[in-house]
Amino acid sequence: MRLHPGETEASEWRVAKLTDVVRRLREEAPGVTGRPLVVAVDGRGGAGKSTLAERLRSLVPGSEVVHTDDVAWNHAYFDWGGLLVENVLVPLHRGEAVAFRPVAWAEHDRPGAIHVASGADVVWVEGTGIIREQCAPWIDASIWVQGDLDEQERRLSARDGDSAEQRRHVGAWLAEELPFLLCEQPWRQATVVVAGTSELRHDPESEIVVAV
Repeated sequence: MRLHPGETEASEWRVAKLTDVVRRLREEAPGVTGRPLVVAVDGRGGAGKSTLAERLRSLVPGSEVVHTDDVAWNHAYFDWGGLLVENVLVPLHRGEAVAFRPVAWAEHDRPGAIHVASGADVVWVEGTGIIREQCAPWIDASIWVQGDLDEQERRLSARDGDSAEQRRHVGAWLAEELPFLLCEQPWRQATVVVAGTSELRHDPESEIVVAV
């Protein structure tokens, strides 16, 4: 697996039932009552975070997904932790609904807001950089999605194209992502490390590849 320098490659991969992974995440915070369990889903661009978060949302009744890209939109690549904590994570810990319309949305005429209904069972907070010290007090459990860089780059190219503008965007993103993740080392903090790319045979609907 090709990884950026400094990232530790997980080992002893095995196939696990997705329901067992959810159970392990719940066990990380057994005393949660009166509010949702808040689970971070982190990984590099193209690792498969959004796909995994959607699978988890579909698996767990009454769960919802918050994408940090929505908080960061037209604000900053990584300097969005304070916005997320104040406007999403703190209300969730109070057991309140979330209805957050970032300033950048209003400034750029983006309609709508970031919503989480009250009474959610689990909230999956998905995005590169969510496993960070700044957010740790409000995160109950976490997943790091580790993947091969070649495959991740292929996915990003297929999703976003390979124009000169896109290459400039990726270069600017990596200039911030690499030192940020090397400082935070989310793969060391995660409750569970899962494989975004794996050759182990498994049923993608009900199973996932995890590191021991």
